[in-house]
Amino acid sequence: MDLTLLYRGPLASCDYDCPYCPFAKRRDSTDRLRADRAALERFAAWAAAQTDDRLSLLFTPWGEGLVRSWYRRTLADLSRIPHIRRVAIQTNLSCRTDWLAEAEADADTLALWCTYHPGQTPYDRFLAKCRDLADRGIRFSVGVVGLPEHIEAARRLRTDLPEHVYLWINAAEGHTYADAEADDWTALDPLFPYSRHPHRSAGLPCRTGESVISVDGEGTVRRCHFVRAELGNLYDGSYRAALRPRPCPLAVCDCHIGYVHLETLPLYDVFAGGVLERVPATAPAPVQHSARITTIAMRAEAR
Repeated sequence: MDLTLLYRGPLASCDYDCPYCPFAKRRDSTDRLRADRAALERFAAWAAAQTDDRLSLLFTPWGEGLVRSWYRRTLADLSRIPHIRRVAIQTNLSCRTDWLAEAEADADTLALWCTYHPGQTPYDRFLAKCRDLADRGIRFSVGVVGLPEHIEAARRLRTDLPEHVYLWINAAEGHTYADAEADDWTALDPLFPYSRHPHRSAGLPCRTGESVISVDGEGTVRRCHFVRAELGNLYDGSYRAALRPRPCPLAVCDCHIGYVHLETLPLYDVFAGGVLERVPATAPAPVQHSARITTIAMRAEAR
């Protein structure tokens, strides 16, 4: 079986204080950190033991995982296991990058989904880490939240990043984009129109619940992070009987880690081989008019 798992444990602390994030500068208690470490180790042991399956793993902690030694070690260890096709994590890249060599991470399997937060870290420091990842042959993408005050930093990043590194732009929650503003963002990220508006999903086919599942620290399995209905438990195997094609029960899906799995969108082809780390199969062609692309995406959903 080919199975993609989105894992989110108890960790909810972050070393940044971004005003648009509810987990900014949150501190976890010692007990919570211990629980997170134990939950992560249990999940990793389960994944390592599934030798009859081919697994792809994306870690999506509420907080920042790579500042914790157990996340760095776990990702590196999992990357060397033959039946694990990809292991990736969302990160603000505040950690040092030499751990990849120290932990002997397999660059063919491990990947990073990196977000740059202007004002939270010196630009040159973040860029140096990105260049180091590129030099090490690590697969990664870099992104920015599409707030008006971030556009100059995003333009600078696009100029300074290695050409092959995809720069994605996430539409800011609660922000409405006029066409002219959306075009500015689309000039940086030709795929921005997919993020600009929530995607209608009610009743539409989605890979979640069949070949993609969400797992929390207790092992509770759901179809995705955004649908609370439980499918069973990972560790007693009860989830397997619930895996099947099923339509989305929500009206809309507005997060990339959700809508990328909608079968009505072409994003599995766009990100072929890099769905988890948000790395397109080929560099997206520059687009000048985002409104046109948005229309194309909406027509694709309606089919």
